[in-house]
Formats: sequence, structure tokens, C-alpha cells
Amino acid sequence: MPKLKTHKATAKRIRLSKPSKKKKGSAKMIQRTSGQDHFNAREPGKVTTNKRRDRQISKSNEKSVKKLIPYR
Repeated sequence: MPKLKTHKATAKRIRLSKPSKKKKGSAKMIQRTSGQDHFNAREPGKVTTNKRRDRQISKSNEKSVKKLIPYR
């Protein structure tokens, strides 16, 4: 059976956190919050501050992302 290819664009945008010592294999998929590049002057400061944080990928999207990044 041939090797699965990694979707490079997805691999660059998503990183896995280190799994905790208590739970083996419990690494979380983390991505940068969207909408940070431009048109931010009109938004309140609270929104801008919240966009600086990384966020965890939702459980519903996690399954499809795992197919795109098979060897992580």
C-alpha cells in the first residue's frame, strides 16, 4: 500500500501540543485564530486581544484534519 501524503498547507497551519503525562496520546490540535491580518482597526480592543491567542480545533473538524496530516 502506498504512503499517504501530508497536506502541506494544513501541516503549516496546525501544530500539536505536547500530551500531558497523565493522559497518553492526548495532544491537542492548535491553530492561529483567523482574521488577524488586516481590517483590525475597526474592531474593539477586546476582540484584537482575543485574536492574539491560539485556539484549539473543534472536535468536529479534528477528524478531517487527521486525514490531512496522517503522520503527526
